Amino acid sequence: MRKIAATAGLAGVLLLATGTAAVDAATRAATTGGRTGPTAESVDRYVRDYIRRTDLPGAVVTVVKGDKVVYAAGHGHTAGGEAITADTPMPLASLSKSFTALAVLRLADEGRIDLDAPVGRYLPEFTMADPRAEKITVRQLLQQTSGMSDRTFPELTLPAPDDLKDAVAMLRTAPLAAAPGTRMIYHNPNYAVAARLAEVVSGTPFAEFMAATVFTPLGMTSTRTVDTTEELPGAGAGYIRAYGQVIERAHPKWFVNGSYGVVSTAHDLARWLITQNGHGGALPRELVRATQTPSGVGGSTYGMGWSAERTAGGAPMLRHTGWLLTHNSAQTLLPGGEWGIAVVTNTGMISGDDALIISDGLVDMIEGRPDANAAPFTTSADPWLAGLSLLNLGLGLTGVLRSRRWAARRAQRRTWRMIARLVPYALPVAFYLGLAELAGVLLNRVGTLDQLTYVWLALYVWAATGALAAVAVVAARLVHAVRLRRRAVGNVPVSETRRSASTA
Repeated sequence: MRKIAATAGLAGVLLLATGTAAVDAATRAATTGGRTGPTAESVDRYVRDYIRRTDLPGAVVTVVKGDKVVYAAGHGHTAGGEAITADTPMPLASLSKSFTALAVLRLADEGRIDLDAPVGRYLPEFTMADPRAEKITVRQLLQQTSGMSDRTFPELTLPAPDDLKDAVAMLRTAPLAAAPGTRMIYHNPNYAVAARLAEVVSGTPFAEFMAATVFTPLGMTSTRTVDTTEELPGAGAGYIRAYGQVIERAHPKWFVNGSYGVVSTAHDLARWLITQNGHGGALPRELVRATQTPSGVGGSTYGMGWSAERTAGGAPMLRHTGWLLTHNSAQTLLPGGEWGIAVVTNTGMISGDDALIISDGLVDMIEGRPDANAAPFTTSADPWLAGLSLLNLGLGLTGVLRSRRWAARRAQRRTWRMIARLVPYALPVAFYLGLAELAGVLLNRVGTLDQLTYVWLALYVWAATGALAAVAVVAARLVHAVRLRRRAVGNVPVSETRRSASTA
């Protein structure tokens, strides 16, 4: 269809022929093993059992097949104590990227932008502290191949802007981590820039533009997009998991529009998934397929708000996950059988990856595998970390109580030798102080220690108790060492001091 169909490329067409609407009845049967798939009753039973086993506070779950809604329901309650139903608005987090991409592609389909033109042609205010940024194209923003990165612009550690214009302005001091078009690097500001571009080209606020081009045509009357987490339902408050408990937490202010600011319901997500399956006719099918087509840049399987993956059974799967500190989400398409799944839960990143686990369980049901009774891995890891944290405190207390004896044994040694014995205690402190950086490497996101208390509280406590114990032992030993040396200078016999310490 005009420009979008042409730019999808031959590789994309071949991939989609095996993984989207262009599948025959034999492929559909293979995807489900000849079965009809889960029913509303079986999905409801699975979700309720998962909630019971894991004490999940709340969730919305949607399952569609083709153009039919198999299941759309809410469970549990919000952090504010309200019952969650199929009409309860929930933050979609990074699932929002697929919405933004589709809205931008509509501008391209209308001939108002060229996906392969530099962003600066349409958005002169977009500048960076790197001359290579002038070559970033609209397509590269949507495919996350612009070269921008958390490493060069750690957005989550910076004060949150209030609107898209300010979010783009903040990039003026940021360099690139790679040349545009050479690597796929997941970075939320790519989509903030894309949203601001749509806002400027359309001449309307992005929220209104999204409503006019995506939400309203699909009948998603309860769906909207917001600028910051303060505008999310309940200001984004939700829960984290720690030591087998769910703990309510408020969400700090983050800027989310364009990248992860969409709020929707189970019923509206059903309409969205049906459209992604190629049904409904509200949006051109070629545009939908273009967002699902991997870029292939550097072997990337990321398209525009979707990633091409495989199920445990080997079938083609399109997926995108999303995380806030207090919510997580997942949307999944199984093109071979035209299944679509969307799950949003009010538990936080890593500590409660419930949405992805529930989605995988539903995929297992579709492909005929038994329920794995999976749960967030922190529920089994936290007891071990709790034990290690108590061990840290116990060792620290023992070290403090024995510090006088330790200092007495070294009272006549050279100062540098005594200090050398204390150097290893810097390791737990360094580990604690560098924990956010280490987590950033593993998660490919740069954050803060405070944010880590949401992501994995038990890990944070373990590192913190280790650092606390180390500091306490070093401080106690130094205090006693200084006191003993002062006494020695005052002609107090060291042997007498040692005898006193040995009887203490």
